[in-house]
Amino acid sequence: MSSATAGQRLIARTPGRRIAAPIVYRLQRWAVELLSLALAFAILFWTIAPIYNMWAIALSKHDDIFTGTLWPAHPSLDSFRVVLTQDFWYLAHFWHQFGNSFIVGGSVMFITLAVGSLASFTVGRMRLRNGWMLTNAALMTYVIPASFLAIPFYRIMQIYGLANHLSAVVLSLSTFATPYAIFIFSQYGKSIPMELDEAARIDGANPYQIYYRIYLPLMAPALVAVGTYALLLAWNEYLYNYLMLSTPETMTVAVALAQFLTSDESPWNFMMATAIIYALPPIILYYGFRRYMAAGLTMGGVKG
Repeated sequence: MSSATAGQRLIARTPGRRIAAPIVYRLQRWAVELLSLALAFAILFWTIAPIYNMWAIALSKHDDIFTGTLWPAHPSLDSFRVVLTQDFWYLAHFWHQFGNSFIVGGSVMFITLAVGSLASFTVGRMRLRNGWMLTNAALMTYVIPASFLAIPFYRIMQIYGLANHLSAVVLSLSTFATPYAIFIFSQYGKSIPMELDEAARIDGANPYQIYYRIYLPLMAPALVAVGTYALLLAWNEYLYNYLMLSTPETMTVAVALAQFLTSDESPWNFMMATAIIYALPPIILYYGFRRYMAAGLTMGGVKG
């Protein structure tokens, strides 16, 4: 009889060890669950705390902001009224600037989707020779940080007479969003059977009809995911907006918010109310299309 077999029989004959093993396992499992729960609460608190403070400041009056209380003693929606009615000199162009943000975000989204889908269709569906080089070359643009290219882009827009114009920001941001779109669309497009294109050609469809009637409808999840990404990129951009837009009539809300910090006594409650209102469209967009975003991004990530 081997020593291992003898050891196993000895353990089996010892009731205490048989009982102790499940208890140790349960204790270890409870310890792991408690640590996971504590970590989850810490992350949740870290995430909610800034949002909570934004609401607390927005609902406070100017004199009550720095009283040190966790919640305003007399909460009021007056700050939101001031923002919506533009009843403060920093907010005199709020709705115009809000419209500028929509123009920039929508334009960047449209250009990104158009260029990205056409490029991926050309490379993947029309079997462009050495087309893979286009996708890799596009991704190489991310090697240089966007902040390093701000001054060159600003100089280019000045040369072409686009300084202090929304199109300068739109063209600049589209440059950074398009490579990502080409990569995601190229990967997602591989999941669409080529037999569909061949069947359409047999029926007499030209490349434009294949692109418009077959390729784009089947790419809907990826289009939603990349479109949302491009819109949020433009919506939250500050550096390029700050460099290229210098007047209140051309500014976006992201830049206008920084103007609150230039005064000696910043109206923090108005600033936080503006930030909350400005954050609502991306939140609605994200939660409205999150199902399509998840499908588009995961499919584009796993297809080789």
